[in-house]
Amino acid sequence: QVQLVESGGGLVQAGGSLRLSCAVRGSFHSINAMAWYRQAPGKQRELVAGLTSGGTPDYADSVKDRFTISRENGGNTVYLQMNSLKPEDTGVYYCNADLWTVLSGDKHYWGQGTQVTVSS
Repeated sequence: QVQLVESGGGLVQAGGSLRLSCAVRGSFHSINAMAWYRQAPGKQRELVAGLTSGGTPDYADSVKDRFTISRENGGNTVYLQMNSLKPEDTGVYYCNADLWTVLSGDKHYWGQGTQVTVSS
């Protein structure tokens, strides 16, 4: 059983910073890629930042130069450092992991989501 456990959301003023964490727990063979998505009220879920197994990051245009996705070498935790936060960054942030397990093969898993609220 694989679980993605997120933490680090909260309420912050515009211009502030938050760091989100997502830990992969359970039995799996390998991590192919990890990413952060967000969903604002009334909007579709969108990709914020992604990280390949080789360490190549990719960002939505709206967060470039403000957010940084990272993962410790060989680690099971991915981070999203969010700086210069804006009210439009408000939403529920979800961690996604593309994992390979013996039981399910290549499969995407989702975290439970963590609320980020940026006040103006």
